[in-house]
This record gives sequence, C-alpha cells and structure tokens, in this order.
Amino acid sequence: MADIDLKRVHGLGLPAARKAAEKMAEDLGRKFSLVGSWTGDTLHFDRPGVAGTLAITDKDLHLSVKLGFLLKAMRGPIERAVHEELDSLFAKQSAPAKKPAAPKPVPSPKKATGARKKGG
Repeated sequence: MADIDLKRVHGLGLPAARKAAEKMAEDLGRKFSLVGSWTGDTLHFDRPGVAGTLAITDKDLHLSVKLGFLLKAMRGPIERAVHEELDSLFAKQSAPAKKPAAPKPVPSPKKATGARKKGG
C-alpha cells in the first residue's frame, strides 16, 4: 500500500506530460536525492527509504510512493513538495488560456466644484 497516492487529470497530451514528468523528477531528485528510470510511460524512482512510480497517459497521471519507516514522519512535507511540483508543472500548463484583461477606463479630469476659502 502506497503512503502517497495521487491521481491528476491533465490536458497536456502524452509528449508534454512526459516532459513535465521529467522536469518534476529532476526537481524532486535534487530536493530528495531520487534516481529514476523510465519503463514505457512509467517513471520508476527510488533511494534508500523511498520507492515509487509515476505513470502518465495523454490525459492523466498516477503517482504512487512508498516511504520507509524513518521517512513516514516526513510524509507531510514530502507530499506538499510533490503537490507543489504537480501544480506548477501540470496544472498551469493544462489550464485554458485566459482572456486578456479589458483595458481600464481612463478617468476624466476633475472639475472644480466651488470657490476655495481663503485662510486667514
């Protein structure tokens, strides 16, 4: 049974999803000293205390991570880091393009409403 089991839908297509997965593996590899290798469309990664897979398709991904005894205490920070990577690499790219903001109206110059009082 996986300690971290995440499934996400994306709209990238397989080539872009694989590129995003490679970037994610690279970033998490630096942070957590993970080493990975591809078998088809599944990335297998491990290091002492961590083993898992990241399976991608043209529409979704499935991340499954098994943590060793000592790293189970770090599950929260590890899972947060994984979510941040998924959000930055998959969610941003799969979101539909936003419409450009409408131009802001130019304020009209203010007109004087009355005479000023003289100080004195």
